[in-house]
Amino acid sequence: MQWLMLQQDAPQDFVIATGEQYSVREFVRWSAAELGVQLAFQGTGLEEIARVESVEGENAPALTPGDVILRIDPRYFRPAEVETLLGDPTRAREQLGWTPRLTAQEMCAEMVAADLDTARRHALLKSNGFDVPLPQE
Repeated sequence: MQWLMLQQDAPQDFVIATGEQYSVREFVRWSAAELGVQLAFQGTGLEEIARVESVEGENAPALTPGDVILRIDPRYFRPAEVETLLGDPTRAREQLGWTPRLTAQEMCAEMVAADLDTARRHALLKSNGFDVPLPQE
């Protein structure tokens, strides 16, 4: 997409998006499922939490059923919170012939795999006496 944008004679704004909308809750569920963790959401609004319902495999060794792994924290709300965010890639499709190659769920899986790889590398280094800080992006 970026290469196609740079090939244009005149600069334009293009939206890089799937054109589909998902909730943060869905993204959290997908992320947990990639690690073999099933979640149960309880409560509503600012009181909502996510608890570990079950853990399968070895990708989340520190989690046990019943652990609370998500709480709503208003400190992380956007200053001008919007009700809905949805990218419209129509111009990119029509003018550049671009369509997304990955779904949002596939992108989530790639992100979790990369974070899991970093966590495993960190654990290996730490278990061998090296105290290497984790990236904090």
